[in-house]
Amino acid sequence: MKRRYWAKILCLGLVFSLVGCGTPGQTGKNTETESETTRDMENVVLVTVSPENMSTTNGGKFQGWGTSLCWWANRMGYSDELAQQAADLFYGDEGLRFNIMRYNIGGGDDPTHDHITRTDSEVPGWLVFNETTGQFEYDYTADHNQLNVMERAVKAAGKDAYVEVFSNSPPYFMTVSGCSSGSVGAYSNNLRDDQVEAFAEYLAHVAAYINNELGIKVSSVSPMNEPSTGYWGAFSPKQEGCHVDRGEAQSAILVATANAFKNVGLESVEIVGSDETEPKDAFRAYEAYTEEALAVLDRVSTHTYSKTGIKTLARMAKENGFNLWMSEVDGDGIAGTDAGEMGAALFIATYIIDDTLCLSPSAWVMWQVADNHISSEGYNGKQDFGMVDLNKGYWGATVVDHDNQKIIVTQKYYAIGQFTRYIRPGDTLIHIDNNAMAAYNSEKQQLVIVAVNCEGSDVEHFFDLSQFKTIGKTAQQIRTSGSLADGEHWTQLEDIKMDKTGLFTSLKANSVTTFIIEGVTLE
Repeated sequence: MKRRYWAKILCLGLVFSLVGCGTPGQTGKNTETESETTRDMENVVLVTVSPENMSTTNGGKFQGWGTSLCWWANRMGYSDELAQQAADLFYGDEGLRFNIMRYNIGGGDDPTHDHITRTDSEVPGWLVFNETTGQFEYDYTADHNQLNVMERAVKAAGKDAYVEVFSNSPPYFMTVSGCSSGSVGAYSNNLRDDQVEAFAEYLAHVAAYINNELGIKVSSVSPMNEPSTGYWGAFSPKQEGCHVDRGEAQSAILVATANAFKNVGLESVEIVGSDETEPKDAFRAYEAYTEEALAVLDRVSTHTYSKTGIKTLARMAKENGFNLWMSEVDGDGIAGTDAGEMGAALFIATYIIDDTLCLSPSAWVMWQVADNHISSEGYNGKQDFGMVDLNKGYWGATVVDHDNQKIIVTQKYYAIGQFTRYIRPGDTLIHIDNNAMAAYNSEKQQLVIVAVNCEGSDVEHFFDLSQFKTIGKTAQQIRTSGSLADGEHWTQLEDIKMDKTGLFTSLKANSVTTFIIEGVTLE
């Protein structure tokens, strides 16, 4: 999505006040003794971690973390060296340990057009025009770059790898405008009515090739991207969306997609709707689906570029029993107090916490983990954006240096890893507040807590774990803070001793800290 307005938030507490999400945890003074050792609890932040606040989405099983592969994989996949770096940094055990990859089935564009100026966003279509036969035919090498990255990422992610295919735009020749950037009116449908089934068959054909010929299991398909909006106009500088009216039009695409996937033997692939820009659009789209569309729908995905309607969508998912993902978000906001390079890091950390608390999704997926590129030559005659200012907000968490064949990581990258490396697929999220989130794994008897301090000074916290039957005697702690040059990056600190009721600790100024506690059992 990549376009919008971003406020510079000071701390997640402000976000909470805007969206009205919260759980029984509380902040402030507490004069009662909260542990075996008598402590002065004045000005200590009290955070209650309760098994009663476990997520029930997807049966309580978290499915993981990830990123869309477009458009960065399309831009860097020409290089085996960069493709492997990306797989290792984003999906490998020494990196972020993402497991979800959203592969973009591109729409290509009319070869006579020259309006897509972003070097990464002109995603090739799999159907190309053969001048000799006068027909559109499949070219299985057209999207080499993105496939090169995905194949390596799948190997790096291992057994937890999850591939979703999705569409930003149908092939340009299936559209009303003849342009894969959108419709002339922006708020008018751009997929031609007579091409709905052909479009679904296109998605199914590509997915079947990936699944059967490349041996990469396709788990889900999302045929629309932010369809209710009017952002997607013809001849714009990127290929990103296709307006589709709510109700009959969106429903027809979902049903056609389900039928097409069934016809190629991929009936187990989940059908996803509708990847709207914000939760409000997502629940309105759900309410407008036909009964036939609801019958084939396996999951609802939403983006959270706006939080409007987030509580309503979460409640609707719980009441109707459907699975729910947060499938795309990022931004150039900052958080913290004079946080420097940690400003962008704290922004994304607080966003993750807010999304998981308010929406209760079973997966959290970033837009582009690499959004900016450095290249003296540019790409296809277009120029890249270049290096970001690390002390300000920026899209993405890494920058790709094509001149030196190197991916540059940032403190935002490390902040994301404080969550993704330690809260894993199969865990159950526990909703808490006060800039923290938690997850529990019953098989491992392990509790993970990630806590953010947006203040410019250290803040003492007490994590009340008294509602668990047993807890371990110590907690591992891993922290990110400071700058790339002299800060902490997933730094393993000394274990903290705990008592029978919980964890007392001081969170460093402008930091993200992960605590891992073993031997935790439920009542």
